Amino acid sequence: MAEQRMLKFVKVARDMPSKRLAEERRGDFHEIYREFADAKAAEQSSRCSQCGVPYCQSHCPLHNNIPDWLKLTAEGRLREAYEISQATNTFPEICGRICPQDRLCEGNCVIEQSGHGTVTIGAIEKYITDTAWEEGWVAPIVPAAEREESIGVIGAGPGGLAAADALRRAGFKVTVYDRYDRAGGLLIYGIPGFKLEKDVVVRRNRQLAEGGVEFVLNCDVGKDITFAELRAKHDAVLIATGVYKTRDLGGPGSGLNGIVRAIDYLTASNRKSFGDLVPEFESGELNADGREVVVIGGGDTAMDCVRTAIRQGAKSVKCLYRRDRANMPGSQREVANAEEEGVEFAWLTAPKGFTGESAVAGVRVGRMRLGAPDASGRQSPEEIPDADYTESAQLVIKALGFEPEDLPRLWDVEGLEVTRWGTVKADFTTKQTSLDGVFAVGDIVRGASLVVWAIRDGREAAASIIDYLDTRGSGASIAAE
Repeated sequence: MAEQRMLKFVKVARDMPSKRLAEERRGDFHEIYREFADAKAAEQSSRCSQCGVPYCQSHCPLHNNIPDWLKLTAEGRLREAYEISQATNTFPEICGRICPQDRLCEGNCVIEQSGHGTVTIGAIEKYITDTAWEEGWVAPIVPAAEREESIGVIGAGPGGLAAADALRRAGFKVTVYDRYDRAGGLLIYGIPGFKLEKDVVVRRNRQLAEGGVEFVLNCDVGKDITFAELRAKHDAVLIATGVYKTRDLGGPGSGLNGIVRAIDYLTASNRKSFGDLVPEFESGELNADGREVVVIGGGDTAMDCVRTAIRQGAKSVKCLYRRDRANMPGSQREVANAEEEGVEFAWLTAPKGFTGESAVAGVRVGRMRLGAPDASGRQSPEEIPDADYTESAQLVIKALGFEPEDLPRLWDVEGLEVTRWGTVKADFTTKQTSLDGVFAVGDIVRGASLVVWAIRDGREAAASIIDYLDTRGSGASIAAE
């Protein structure tokens, strides 16, 4: 009788790749999870129940064929597993590392709901594609036929890169423009190395470049090149800039030195990891070494900041969040990792102001409680009267989320419609904006969201651009009339 390869969740317990000890990982920016061995990955894959309605797949924004590549992994057919994984996800090794699986695929796993512990989907996804790179299965982009049309992509983040990959595979000339000196967007400068080591992103960028995608870096649209020039140069344009404008925080003392934006802090740290000269880091402005650090916010960016500060040698790190642990937007797995590494969380707290002369010395904190639900259904925090206190701090990091920049103004473009939130208005299905031949994807359309959603948007936009050019025919630019 053939060995039963699947449905082993009753006999085999859930098992994640082992984590490096907190004391060890506090001292570097390497990823914290060790690699699965072949046998362990196969064993964990065999726990999949192969259910008739795979909720893991339906709750994945990319609708990855998760049960299929779990079965293939359990059977030792890793190359086929990689091909299935790559068919729906442009960057599976990145999603395997940074997706909040506890809120998506793993959180909706049928055997998790039945009390047997979820299949470790993210770790296996990472393992499959890392193995594919090591074995040379990740093939260079070689279009079946070249096309004359060219597409300009503004933004080298996950949405722009996913679209560039798909468009180049279809044979189009693709040029990606980005304001930074390295491609990757927040994958490079926003997410710390302990969650996503940078060589993982760099090798994908290299694959795109070797496959014929042109990168124009250090290029700020609206300054170095106009939007009108891009439209004149290309047959279609894709806006994938992301959102980088930080939500601000007022109150007494909000202008003191030592109060910084999360994006600036994380970018400085990641540049330092690349070996760049970072004056703001060397001066201590964006360096937590030896300082009492307070991070304000409860999302994944806040978790990135607190864990970065620990690694920089902060004297203490505290995170203020206005709701409780159960209602925070960030990954619970990241909160647990942060606590292991020495971060202290002050739940139900909100900043009211800052103390200090020229530099911040403390945060004036109000204690909160949860009241009636708001329009979203979450309980609204409300202040407890006469319960203020001061939290000592020499570095305060604002991780309050991101908002879109005013692109029509920055790019001096008329007719580009935006929503009341400032995001670019694009058709839900086609991703086309109010301008002919101009498409938009990712956070600049959705607002701050997940990498996996940006990848999905980029892939869908590529398909829409292909349909648009096939219908329109080649030979004319899309310069504004």
